[in-house]
Amino acid sequence: MMPMTQLFFISLTTGILSGVWAWMADSLQLLTWAGFLGCTGYFATQGDIKALLGNMVTNLTGVGWAMVMISGSALLDSSLAGYLIVALVSFLMCIQAKQRWLAYIPGTFVGACATFAANGDWKTVSLSLLVGATMGFAMKQSGLWVYNRYSAAL
Repeated sequence: MMPMTQLFFISLTTGILSGVWAWMADSLQLLTWAGFLGCTGYFATQGDIKALLGNMVTNLTGVGWAMVMISGSALLDSSLAGYLIVALVSFLMCIQAKQRWLAYIPGTFVGACATFAANGDWKTVSLSLLVGATMGFAMKQSGLWVYNRYSAAL
């Protein structure tokens, strides 16, 4: 029999809430995959509510930076100029980490990549990332809550 560990309960609640997320995303016409990116970003931080908020803020800055790249490249009629915009904005995406609340660089790149993958649909991407990150927080916290109740009952 599988031991009832913290990982087991986090896995259990993650499985259940992943199904809920898939249904919610479909029902609300959000991007399931972008929500899972937001969720993954939260899990990668191994953190608490501050980590959740940091992931959300950097995801949204990434969305904004992607729109700068998309818009800037569209204005110019030169591949070289587009490449230079990407280089400059990528630098800015990293250097913004000097601000403590923007320090989670992977979150910024996740937001940008999701925006590119969604062809610049920044509104749907932003909402999907935010709800997905919240779901990731709920997955972990509910798993820990159930584990603590289970452990206390032993």
